[in-house]
Amino acid sequence: MERIIGKYYIETPYPLEKAAAVLAGEQSSGTFVAVPGETEELKERFAARVEKITPLDSVDTPAIPGASAKPGAKYHRANIEVSWSIENFGYNLPVLVSTLQGNLYEITQFTGLKLMDIELPASYGEHFIGPRFGITGSKKSAGVTGRPMIGTIIKPSIGLTPQVTAALVKTLAEAGIDFVKDDELQSSAANSKFEDRVDAIMRVINTHADKTGKKVMYAFNLSGEVDDMLRRYEYLVKAGATCAMVSINSVGLSGTKKVCDQGQLVIHGHRNGWGMLNRHPLLGIEFPAYQKLWRLAGVDQLHVNGIQNKFWESDDSVVRSIEACLKPLFTGETPLPVVSSGQWGGQAFETWQRTHTTDLLYMAGGGIMAHPDGPTGGVVALQQAWEGAVKGLTLAQATQQYPEFAKSVEKFGGR
Repeated sequence: MERIIGKYYIETPYPLEKAAAVLAGEQSSGTFVAVPGETEELKERFAARVEKITPLDSVDTPAIPGASAKPGAKYHRANIEVSWSIENFGYNLPVLVSTLQGNLYEITQFTGLKLMDIELPASYGEHFIGPRFGITGSKKSAGVTGRPMIGTIIKPSIGLTPQVTAALVKTLAEAGIDFVKDDELQSSAANSKFEDRVDAIMRVINTHADKTGKKVMYAFNLSGEVDDMLRRYEYLVKAGATCAMVSINSVGLSGTKKVCDQGQLVIHGHRNGWGMLNRHPLLGIEFPAYQKLWRLAGVDQLHVNGIQNKFWESDDSVVRSIEACLKPLFTGETPLPVVSSGQWGGQAFETWQRTHTTDLLYMAGGGIMAHPDGPTGGVVALQQAWEGAVKGLTLAQATQQYPEFAKSVEKFGGR
């Protein structure tokens, strides 16, 4: 039978072999004590197996509290691999996650545990469609080739009326923007009902497309209860929209997959709440594992933070996240990494140097909206930055060559 492997980074005051065995037992056929019915035949078929233990260092202070350790105990760290037969959960994503994570974070044998990666069997590629649009479909829909998609977020995040939002989208479309999205805080506020916002914005986008042939991709935030999301999804399709946004951590795997399964709109996966899952170095889940789950659900675009971002995540972590998205998984489409968080054109140079890819959605909020020449100058400046980066120019050389980008450097360069 095919098996799924979970790769973990752990910390424990117990012998590593004992702690790993507890993990495998708790998350499969065992519990804290032997029980009737747990036969050797049953364990052979359904018990998890510890496949590999790689000891690392030991420390004096636990990463998180809660272990029943003796005074003066050492806390041992290791990478371990545990496998499960797919007979345990089949192709049920919520039960898969309950198995790979679930109660693990509450087991007293661990003072640290993070799911680092997942190895999935070939049959998962046959069962799950994955992203229907991904990089190829997203860029084709927006008419972008040879460069990243340039995008922005409606700011202020909440409070604008549909009419004011649509006027801003008109300015951005005329400036050459590829992508605009609702903020995750905006779905259907008191002064901006979802349908009213869709009507106002799509009139602008469709009119611009009729004139120019370029249809700006707008990610409308339809996050909510499943029935509401499906109703809003249908409304978007009828309005001629090309994209919907889902706050994936809030909506969950099943709700997100239901939206993705409709198959007519590009799904922009916003990972707000990510820090809660990842910020502690010995708790939660790492992005290589995380993105595989959402690819199975069918998300087409996935946030990865950005170089020199305004949040806590390191540049190395961002680069690893971009690489994880771009790494093929089975034979389906590859999700488009969404670079955002305090971005302006200045980070394009290091982003290019460290990833050498233009298969990105490069998003700037203030970096576009607060440009000295307004949103129009902001869009042009980002396009210039990426053109210069790909040509091999330094930031200083691009500043000399591109006037709009030079104004960005003057405005944002000291940040």
